[in-house]
Amino acid sequence: MASTNTNTKRPEDGGIEAVLDEWTARVVSVLGLAPDSVDAALVLDLTRDVAHGVARPAAPLTAFLVGLAAGRAGGDSSAVRAAVDTVLALLPSGDGAGDGGAGDGEP
Repeated sequence: MASTNTNTKRPEDGGIEAVLDEWTARVVSVLGLAPDSVDAALVLDLTRDVAHGVARPAAPLTAFLVGLAAGRAGGDSSAVRAAVDTVLALLPSGDGAGDGGAGDGEP
């Protein structure tokens, strides 16, 4: 079902980084997570690499699966990093597998 929220922010309202930061803070809060528990750049790099190396629809599914695996492994930043690295190792060479997902932050 389509959203009827008329308060949607646009990147031109403060830049995409501001929109992502605000959204991430809202989601972290409502889910009861620690504010500093999310490495947004890591997740965005992962989803970029998967979208380009596998298929676009695989990106959000992979992000969910990485979060699920990391949560089951304790949920700390090292568990997230380990899950991301495991997934990146599955990608064809040149899609982030060699750099551990540390990209330039560009989509």
